[in-house]
Amino acid sequence: MWDDGLIARRARPGRPPRAGGGPEARTAPPPRPETAPRPPSVPAPHPGAAVLRPRLDALRELVGLSRARLDRRTLAEAGRVLDEAVARQRHPLDLTVVAIAGASGSGKSTLFNALGRAQLSEAGVRRPTTAAPVACVWTEEPERADGVLDRLGIPARSRRQPVRPYDPALNGLVLLDLPDHDSAAPGHREQVDRLLGLVDAVIWVVDPEKYADAVLHERYLRPLAGYAEVSFIVLNQIDRLGTDAADQVLDDLRRLLDDDGVALGEHGEPGAEVLALSALTGDGVGELRESLGRFTASRGAALRRLTADVDGVSARLRGAYVADGRPGLTESARHEFEDRLAEAVGAQAAGLAAERAWLRDAGRACGTPWTRAHRWYVRGRAGRKPAGAVRGAAAIAEAVAMAEAAAIAGAIAGTRTPEAATAATAATAATAGMGGTAGTVGASAALKTATALEAAAALEMRAALEMRAALETRAVLDAGALDSPSRAVSRPLVEQAVRALAYEASTGLPDPWSLAVREAARRGAEGLAEALDAASAAAAAAMAAAGPGRAGMWRTGARRASAWCTSVGRQAGSPEAGGRTGDPAGGRSGGWIIGGRRARAGGPARPVRPGWWAVAAAVQWVLSALQVLTAAWLLGLLAGAWGGEWWIPALLLTGAVAGGPALAWCCRAMARGPARRYGLETERRLRNAAAGCGRERVLEPVAAELLRYQEVRAQYVIAAGEA
Repeated sequence: MWDDGLIARRARPGRPPRAGGGPEARTAPPPRPETAPRPPSVPAPHPGAAVLRPRLDALRELVGLSRARLDRRTLAEAGRVLDEAVARQRHPLDLTVVAIAGASGSGKSTLFNALGRAQLSEAGVRRPTTAAPVACVWTEEPERADGVLDRLGIPARSRRQPVRPYDPALNGLVLLDLPDHDSAAPGHREQVDRLLGLVDAVIWVVDPEKYADAVLHERYLRPLAGYAEVSFIVLNQIDRLGTDAADQVLDDLRRLLDDDGVALGEHGEPGAEVLALSALTGDGVGELRESLGRFTASRGAALRRLTADVDGVSARLRGAYVADGRPGLTESARHEFEDRLAEAVGAQAAGLAAERAWLRDAGRACGTPWTRAHRWYVRGRAGRKPAGAVRGAAAIAEAVAMAEAAAIAGAIAGTRTPEAATAATAATAATAGMGGTAGTVGASAALKTATALEAAAALEMRAALEMRAALETRAVLDAGALDSPSRAVSRPLVEQAVRALAYEASTGLPDPWSLAVREAARRGAEGLAEALDAASAAAAAAMAAAGPGRAGMWRTGARRASAWCTSVGRQAGSPEAGGRTGDPAGGRSGGWIIGGRRARAGGPARPVRPGWWAVAAAVQWVLSALQVLTAAWLLGLLAGAWGGEWWIPALLLTGAVAGGPALAWCCRAMARGPARRYGLETERRLRNAAAGCGRERVLEPVAAELLRYQEVRAQYVIAAGEA
């Protein structure tokens, strides 16, 4: 009867029992004698705390590192577990909080009263009977449990103590009687769900009618399968069944639990303990009390519950941190990316053009003065042509340059491209048109014969080729031509290189980190083509300024490439360039810092000429002077102006005339090796420039994202207990 149900309220020291001979006097615990207050006992730390603490720290670090990569909903449960772990560790971990949960009519309150050996909670046939949770504390110091009960939200009027003397094996047990999880009353299910997330262990009470209820298995037992070590499954009301029927129901319950993934603690293995009892008759209650005594005496239920929380949230976060295979950037992927960028800036074609320009400069420097004079004459005559002829010569130069560029590209690819054929056709047509123009100009100049027309056409073609060579040399060596079309980077190749790198780096990563890597690559690709344009132009200018054999003036590597990508073309005398404004030596107006060397305002950065070029040129001048002197000597002998042997000046003249071309040919042969090295050096440095920009803008951000993933992956391994 309910009038006997409040006899077991907390008995405080000095509170006398009620008078009378009713049930209250028979069952109320005797008052405790007045004793001096004892200092609260501090239990020794559980060994599991040393294992759980680094996992919680790793999970906290994991959440902090992932806030910018994962959404709040994904990290919300991890944050809740961390908060609950901190809140639970503020209270004594040697207290074991166990909740009795179940469906309506399963006998939860009856079992609660049977374990407390008193009517601690109302039990009856009315549904629902338990409207609010009730707590019973087995401890000599009840005030130690006040903090735990306050955290659970159990009011003081719902806190009980068992009848004394109680079983000492249950010392430290805090038992809760929860409302029905399937109650129709509002708020009951919410209370159950809240408290199930806070208690250390759960006793699930089922009866022969509802042990297979879908709500129980799908809403609670299956999602909480990871908490099997802190769970008890109790089949109540076996007094309503026969022995064989009870065994059959118990076997079927074990089968359902196995289907739910709940590990059963049988044969000494960790897992949920399954018991059969009758709370009404007391059959099997003693076995449950012994199991609770062993469970409480271990003083590790709270840590096991927190460990199960961390295991659960780690399992649910696994898809966000664990990748298939070994993601990351391989050396082959890096080299392929740098090769694509080098192809985009045309490093190989630029190297061939630089080699060709160096050979041409060597030929001009070491050629005979007569050849140089003839070149000056042709250039001057071309400069005096009408405007139409100049435009025609420029068209020829452009067409021939396009044909050679297409031929170089085809040679690099190993095939003859359609562009090469088209450019060659255009060059032929332009040449033919220019020949007609030359013929017209020659006709206006009274060159009437076919021989004169052919000579004029050949002269115009020679002038056009000279103009093309000059334009090509200026495009390669002109330090101010940063925006020249010859330095235009292939944007499709740049975009393809970035896409290939992003795909290679993000393959196998979890979705959030794969998206972060691709986004980092996309941001780095913005402006990469322009940076490559500036870097490659500065590299070509610096190479021309340094010249062959002056590699010490060139600073290679990522540091120099970074300077190109960020500060190419700074005004001399600016604070960034290290000069002083207005300084005649370091800050002249119109000067530019190119490749570590000053170029003339508006002019190309002249390459350093090798010393042997000057020696060869001096010898050519000596030979030319010898030709003039010996020719005058020979003419004087033939005219009788002075006497002597004629064969001596003739021999000297023949040697001087033959020596000039022979020296020029030897110089061209000697220049092939240095020109090849110069071209290869130009190609290498353009590759370094492109690679430096690619590293700074794309590779480093992508590598930073991969490093961040590796950090959170390492923290996840610790949090998941896999370390």
